[in-house]
Amino acid sequence: MDAKRMQAHCLGKPGAWSDNPWDHPHPVVKVGPGERGKIFAFLGGSGVGVKSARSREVADEWLHRYPGSASVMAYIGRSGWNDLSYGGDIPDEELLEAVDESYRLVVEGLPRKLRPEGWDA
Repeated sequence: MDAKRMQAHCLGKPGAWSDNPWDHPHPVVKVGPGERGKIFAFLGGSGVGVKSARSREVADEWLHRYPGSASVMAYIGRSGWNDLSYGGDIPDEELLEAVDESYRLVVEGLPRKLRPEGWDA
């Protein structure tokens, strides 16, 4: 897995779009319209930050399964966000599934009128 492949996967989701609010070398990927869009993936050169669960306790399963490749995200980790490394112990398919789950959790948190068409297909 690499950042380019992960970005392509993220942008393939209904309503997904790239943003760079912090002038960072890698963008974040959001879903939802404009200013009301919400981040579902923090792309990086060595990994991706995802919403792993609605609670820290459930998100901690990643830390137990992949202690060398998963960590709690700084600042927002208490809300169930984890950093998952590329090229470590986590298989590529599981990284993609983690992004899919993050997308699902974030879209479900949007008001119904802001959810993209076809998101649950």
